[in-house]
Order: sequence, then C-alpha cells, then structure tokens
Amino acid sequence: MKNYIFYLLITALFISCDVAVETDVKVGENKIGYEVSDNGEKTSLIAGDMSTIEVWEKYVQAHNDGDLDAIKNLNHDDIKIWGPDGAIIEGSDTHIEFLANWFKQNNPQWKTKYMIANEITENDTLKQWVTSCHDMELMVDSKSVKINQIHDALILDGKVKMFFINERLLVENK
Repeated sequence: MKNYIFYLLITALFISCDVAVETDVKVGENKIGYEVSDNGEKTSLIAGDMSTIEVWEKYVQAHNDGDLDAIKNLNHDDIKIWGPDGAIIEGSDTHIEFLANWFKQNNPQWKTKYMIANEITENDTLKQWVTSCHDMELMVDSKSVKINQIHDALILDGKVKMFFINERLLVENK
C-alpha cells in the first residue's frame, strides 16, 4: 500500500511538471487594463511602481496639512492641473497661490479610499500614473460639503507633473 501511494505521488509530480501554462504576461509585466487613444487604439496599462503612490500619499497629506512648502517641493515647476470645473492651473507658483486662498476659505480635507499605481508606454516613453479616490470635506459659505474625487496624477522623477480631477457631490441617503 505504501508503494502504491508513493507511485501515485511520483506520477502526480511528473504530470504537474509537464503541464505548460500559456500566458501573454511577460515577467515583470502585469496588465491591469487599457487606455484608448483619441484614434481608438488600445494600449495596455501595466501595474505600476509603488513608489509613485508614496509620492501621491505625501502630496495628499501636504494638502491636508495645508503645507504649501511641501506641495511646492513635490510639484514640477511646470505642473498642469485640470480641475473638475474645466479650469486649468499651469505652473507651480500659480498652483500655490490658488491653494493659499482656497485653504483659507474652504479648509479642505481628503480621506483616501484607494490608490492604484499604473504605467503606460507612449512613443517609447514610460509614463507612471497614480489613480486615486478620495472623499473630501470642505466648508462652503459656512456649510460642510462632502465630495468624492478621482485623481489621475502623472508622477515623474518623484514629483507631480500633472493631474486631472473628477468629482461628484456626496449626498446622504434618504
């Protein structure tokens, strides 16, 4: 009986070693989705470097702390931001000036829901992005307003190069 079990185990081992697994994922490449270009071409999105998330975490925390110096240090000088209302902020100095006024008037605070590091190669250039979701609470006309935001941030050389903000108003279930 012992020999029978031994032979079954050896046979199972040989069969399992001989099974070929076919995959289109290369070593170090984990496809998580795709991006569609303006002309309709799909380009694979790959799981990104987690260090980009660390940059974005510091950036969000600096916003929560109202730390304009930390934000400026994490901005590229030519940062570009697309706001949810269609406004575009260009340049780190313009961004800091906007934030200084906005922080005083609205005291925004973000609570992170998720962060995803992803990357894409376009025209032989690697672009590393962080896609994140946050609930934000701020004061508008002395009233608390809660908003959900999705950010797509391009991280380049450990700094924020650009980002897009999409948002929706959070309302309590009735």
